[in-house]
Amino acid sequence: MSTASSNRALLLFGPTASGKTALLSDLFLGIARAGLPEAEVVSADSMQVYRGLDIGTAKPDPALLQALPHHLLDIREPSEQFTAGDFVREADRACAEISVRGRLPVVSGGTAFYLKNFVCGLPEAPPADLGIRADVERDLRERGIDALREELAAGDPESAGRIHPRDAYRLTRAVEVLRLTGSPLSSFSVPAAPRPGYDLLLIALDRPREDLYARIDARVDSMFEAGLAGEVRGLLAAGFGESDPGMQAIGYREFLEARRLGCPRLRDIRDRIAQDSRRYAKRQIAFFRTLPGVEWFPADDVEGVRRRIMGWWSVDSGP
Repeated sequence: MSTASSNRALLLFGPTASGKTALLSDLFLGIARAGLPEAEVVSADSMQVYRGLDIGTAKPDPALLQALPHHLLDIREPSEQFTAGDFVREADRACAEISVRGRLPVVSGGTAFYLKNFVCGLPEAPPADLGIRADVERDLRERGIDALREELAAGDPESAGRIHPRDAYRLTRAVEVLRLTGSPLSSFSVPAAPRPGYDLLLIALDRPREDLYARIDARVDSMFEAGLAGEVRGLLAAGFGESDPGMQAIGYREFLEARRLGCPRLRDIRDRIAQDSRRYAKRQIAFFRTLPGVEWFPADDVEGVRRRIMGWWSVDSGP
């Protein structure tokens, strides 16, 4: 067993469809397993936390979950919020428990702001003001989401451009901060330096853009073949809809938008999901490059990633 300290965590991440799950399987179960510590995965995917969102979020299959334990999957209903603060608290707890078992915590996923908050800590955003929150919620009911979006675009165009048009939770939070402080939510930035308490290795997966986009298209096709449309119908039948946080995920919101606009042709929805996924991947890559100490590897370089983990894990970082 390694003499490495118990506060270590590996972060292994990449854009959507880059091959994270396959690499995890190769490293800790398959061809590159020799010499690596036993591991458990802490999911850093903001939508895999939701029950019932399986196909569209590309959750690992049951066989992999049994062989390689994953945490923070299926812990919320689609109607419940799961914030970056929730993620950091739950990920810290999971990493501590995994370390106590003598295993390596592997924080893996593609939600960039979850990863940034885990590495650097949460921004110093102002606490909620219940009076202002009530006013914003009343305006949402009476004036509608588009009116709040216009208000946000005027005072905080950066947040308005980042928040999905139907994401009522993040939209109202940004308007709340703007009204409370007179400053945009985007001005309350995440700290740039790593927070104390961890010895982290950050590995990001890289693929040529054309290859990545082809993989995204193939993944979307496979989701439809696996029954994505039926999964969405089941969620709607269960009472979930556009206002629920889980239904803001790529792969679900496109169905709801098409339904709202009265043009639910599956081919059009499929093309929109692929387009949104490509755009999301581009934003992920740009954000990942801002993480302190990140090391990039070709997504298929299993042996190179294994050697880097071994070199890091074999060094004792202290008592």
